[in-house]
Amino acid sequence: MAGLLDLLNSPMGKQLISGVAGQTNQPESKTADVLSMAMPLILGAMKKNVSSPEGAQGLMSALSGKHNGGILDNLGGLFDGGVDDNVIQDGAGILGHVFGNKQPQVENALSQKSGLDAGSIAQILKIAAPIVMGYLGKQTAQSNVSDSSGMNALLGSMLGGQPQENQSLITTLLDADGDGSILDDVAGMVMGSNKKQGGLGGLLGGLFGK
Repeated sequence: MAGLLDLLNSPMGKQLISGVAGQTNQPESKTADVLSMAMPLILGAMKKNVSSPEGAQGLMSALSGKHNGGILDNLGGLFDGGVDDNVIQDGAGILGHVFGNKQPQVENALSQKSGLDAGSIAQILKIAAPIVMGYLGKQTAQSNVSDSSGMNALLGSMLGGQPQENQSLITTLLDADGDGSILDDVAGMVMGSNKKQGGLGGLLGGLFGK
């Protein structure tokens, strides 16, 4: 199962980073840093949401329809001439659903960690959300996921091997009320994190202190 950092380190990921950087007029290195934190946060929030059968069913119906992965088949077209407003609106809707009232906290935290202004972070998140959904849609179809436990396991495997900073960021932002419900997820993500971090975090250094 390809993790998110593997995706960002692939040719498709480089195309994504370049496209988002062009759309937001930010340096590619900063954009890559933000995406490498933002995409696991979006997935982490989805993982929290699918803990209820209703949340899992809602996500799976979205993945089998609009978010089946087609967006990934033409990333060049997505960014050619600017990202379509429909994609941005779709991203805003996804973010509102998965982050709820924590969205400003997420944007501010990513802004502080990356040095980019919160407005640019918001734009990056809106573009990243439909792409994360598309990637998840493709993985769901390939893995024949059909229920909440399968979805939970899939999200956990995609979040595997996150750098320590990402784990603490996900815990802090998604469990800000301190009820501990995200901690089990993060404990699962810690598995294998003692290995030397490769992938995007290792390449870019910077935020991950490598």
